[in-house]
Amino acid sequence: MNLRAPIQFWFDFSSPYSYIANEWIDALAARHGRTVQRHAILLGATFQAAELKSPVSYPLKREYSLRDFARSARFERLPYVAPEVFPIATHNAARVFWWLHDDGGPEAAARWARSAFRAFFTRGVNLSDAAALKALCAESGLDAEAAEAAWSDPLWKNRLRSANEAAIAGGVFGAPFFMVDGEPFWGNDRKPQIERWLADGPF
Repeated sequence: MNLRAPIQFWFDFSSPYSYIANEWIDALAARHGRTVQRHAILLGATFQAAELKSPVSYPLKREYSLRDFARSARFERLPYVAPEVFPIATHNAARVFWWLHDDGGPEAAARWARSAFRAFFTRGVNLSDAAALKALCAESGLDAEAAEAAWSDPLWKNRLRSANEAAIAGGVFGAPFFMVDGEPFWGNDRKPQIERWLADGPF
C-alpha cells in the first residue's frame, strides 16, 4: 500500500509550461511511488495576489518567452504549436476540470487536462471560445451539453474560485507549481530538483 503523499500540481490551461509539465509529472511521480493531485487554477488570480504579470505582457521579455515556450517543449520532445490567440481566458475549461474531478474522479479530470492542454498547444483550439470548447468536450468523450451546463453553473464557478483562493493561501503564485511533502517548487524547469528531492530527500 502506497502511503506516500501525492505530488500537488497547480496549473492554468493557458500556461505553456504547465502543458509541458503535465506531460512529464505523472511518469516522474510513478518512478518514485507517488501519484499526482492536480489543481486547475487561474493565473490571473495568482498574479493579482502576487502583484505579478504574465512574462509576455512585458515587451522586453515577450519574444524571449515565446521562444522559450517552444524550445522547452522541444527539449521534452513534445509537439508544440504557438497558439494564434495567447494568452486566453481558461475559466470555463477549469470549471469543466473541477466538475469532472468532483463528480467523476481525479482520473477523469486528469484525462480532460491532458486533452485540453494538447488541443490548445498542439492544434490551437481556443479554449476560451464556448463553441470550440464544447466541441472539444464532445471530442474528448464528454457529454458536451452537460459540460456546458457545468461551466455555466454557479456551483462550479464557486468551486474554481475556492481552488484559486486555496492556492493563494498556500503560497501558489504561478504555474506550474508543485508541492512535494511540503516543499514548494515553481516552474517546469524545476523538474531535476523535484526528481532529486523524491529520490534522495531534502537537500
